[in-house]
Amino acid sequence: MLSYQHGFHAGNKADVLKHAVLHAVLETEAEADRPLLYVETHAARGFYDLNSAQSIKTGEALTGVLAMPKAKKAANALQPWLRHVQSKGPGSYPGSPALASQILGPKARLALFELHPAEHTALSQALRKDDRVQIRKEDGYRGALRLQPRRAEDMLVVLDPSYETEADMDALANWVPRAMRKWPKAKFLIWLPLFADGREEDFGAFLSELDEGFVAGSRWARNSDDPSALEGSAMIGLRIGGGAARKSFAIAAELDKLWRD
Repeated sequence: MLSYQHGFHAGNKADVLKHAVLHAVLETEAEADRPLLYVETHAARGFYDLNSAQSIKTGEALTGVLAMPKAKKAANALQPWLRHVQSKGPGSYPGSPALASQILGPKARLALFELHPAEHTALSQALRKDDRVQIRKEDGYRGALRLQPRRAEDMLVVLDPSYETEADMDALANWVPRAMRKWPKAKFLIWLPLFADGREEDFGAFLSELDEGFVAGSRWARNSDDPSALEGSAMIGLRIGGGAARKSFAIAAELDKLWRD
């Protein structure tokens, strides 16, 4: 949705899970030292200033990343991502394109799609010095399907739509099976909001059953009686297993414990 800007929500609890799991998956890919095509259909701006007017207006980061302990005091599963974030300095928060740019090696190619004009401009500026990156101002679903990994190149597709309407869920549910047929060896990492009314349950089950992989989620205490309120989030990894899956489960379990205690 062109109305959506993630700066209002950057560093919130949903981001903590999403980016900690993504960090674990990216590190696993980097350790493999194989050529990789990394694709994001909804890339947003890449880096966030948690002292910005957008962030201050909602205050969501205050109960998310800014409430996390220092890396050395955190649970083992969270330490790698927290060290990475906290090394960037106070108020600086790397989103998923930034994490990919910083973690993946020289054999990687990054194809990032962002349709929102302001977000696209910010993303282009943030990653302008990285010649591995191609940033395209177009619909990520349509644009990504024109891509094809090179011979011997692995592929990781990250999907994080805004979920502002039911149409967003429908679009993702239609696109993922099509993309999996086009790229039979590609890995997929999908962020899923968990609502108090459970509206996402059938949708999440449909996605998780498309192939082998993992579902790692965590919930937090809800401070609203609104049945549509967000009360957690999950990451669905398709064709992703092994160490990345184990780390993702551990991250989700630690966050669930942290936020429910």
